[in-house]
Amino acid sequence: MKLEIARGLFLVGALAVASMAVAVWEQPRSQILSASQLGAYCPLPRVAKASEAIRPDDDLLLFMFSLSQGMRPQS
Repeated sequence: MKLEIARGLFLVGALAVASMAVAVWEQPRSQILSASQLGAYCPLPRVAKASEAIRPDDDLLLFMFSLSQGMRPQS
């Protein structure tokens, strides 16, 4: 196969992949949600309590701290 034909096929393939990526790529638009629409996006279970405080797990915090200390360079 000649080099010119191979370059042409590569260019056509690259343009096909790029055009398909552009066609598939979808960004959500910014919009204002009203209070009546919030129920459709994030429904809360009926047993959920809003006043209940959530505390992080102490073991998880210790694990995250040890991981961050281990990432420092040894000097």
